[in-house]
Amino acid sequence: MEDVLEVYHRPYDELRPVICMDEKPYQLLADAREPIGMGPGRPVRRQDGEYVRHGTCTVFVWTEPLASWRRAEALERRTRVDWAAQVRELLTADYPDAEKVVLVMDNLNTHNIASLYEAFPPAEALALARRLEIHHTPKHGSWLNIAEIELSSLSRQCLSRRIGDLAALNSELRSWQVWSNACGGAVDWQFTTDDARVRLRHLYPVI
Repeated sequence: MEDVLEVYHRPYDELRPVICMDEKPYQLLADAREPIGMGPGRPVRRQDGEYVRHGTCTVFVWTEPLASWRRAEALERRTRVDWAAQVRELLTADYPDAEKVVLVMDNLNTHNIASLYEAFPPAEALALARRLEIHHTPKHGSWLNIAEIELSSLSRQCLSRRIGDLAALNSELRSWQVWSNACGGAVDWQFTTDDARVRLRHLYPVI
């Protein structure tokens, strides 16, 4: 816990940006019957209670809290290879000029350097790994992950309705990403190590 709190209180450094990531499953649901569309002076009629399941997917969210930047994408699966491909995009497309990306995330079994070696040739995996500084949130400490806050906002603003296929979902996510990056502010994280030692002292060993 203190390791992550220390990371959050580092000053902004564009060459060593702090990035948080999280992921969540999402069920693709389509309407069994098309709702009656809006018209002049008339809103969309109430959605039918029946729906059609079109499987599940995983929504990945990456955010730089101090720069008010977010990227969201939905994939069919959440394997090691999928996570590694997202990391490569982060390093080569989103932050190609960063010396090192400081990555905060939970300790899911796919969130580690081994996933890079499963997805890419050893030389490429090593080159990517050298540009990462990984910090895992502790077990039952997902509240420490700022990307979880972004996922909560995303769920309320974009995902709280039926979306029936992956292409439509990613179109909605891109729209949310553009809007939130344009109007969202930076995160001012207030909880410090000193706060943790007082408020969460029951988590510390008694010496």
